[in-house]
Amino acid sequence: MYVEIIDETGLVSQEIQEQTLGLLHLAAQKLGQKNKEMRLTFLDNQAIQEINLTYRGLDKPTDVVSLEYKPEEDLIVSEEDLENDPDLIEMLAEFDSYIGELFISVDKASEQAEDYGHSFAREMGFLAVHGFLHINGYDHVTEEEEAEMFGLQEEILKAYGLKR
Repeated sequence: MYVEIIDETGLVSQEIQEQTLGLLHLAAQKLGQKNKEMRLTFLDNQAIQEINLTYRGLDKPTDVVSLEYKPEEDLIVSEEDLENDPDLIEMLAEFDSYIGELFISVDKASEQAEDYGHSFAREMGFLAVHGFLHINGYDHVTEEEEAEMFGLQEEILKAYGLKR
């Protein structure tokens, strides 16, 4: 899996970035998403508040925003199109590899790590895995969904060795 990491804060250490990549690769392997691509951006509270307002209609900072990429469902390619354009198959494969974007507030992660009594590294890892599961279709609206998603994220964090 390819993950583009952008640190707009300049505060995320190389160690945390490598941990995040490791966790995302493990999560991708667990979900069978090895040949996928995504972007992860580390932001401050002000920047994530703007994203939260734009995409979720909430004018407040949050810890993570997950934007799942869904190709247009009505995108139709005919067999004739495929026959007439040999590059189209390769282009469609690349088009299908992008799964979405995560935005993590470094400020919120720091606050929550202190509130929950665990390390900043644990909180950053939790947020990355949580967001990754969201961009792969998992949610926690119902009790059943929450049990499935939270169980899976805890399994991934433990497998990586990142415990509370």
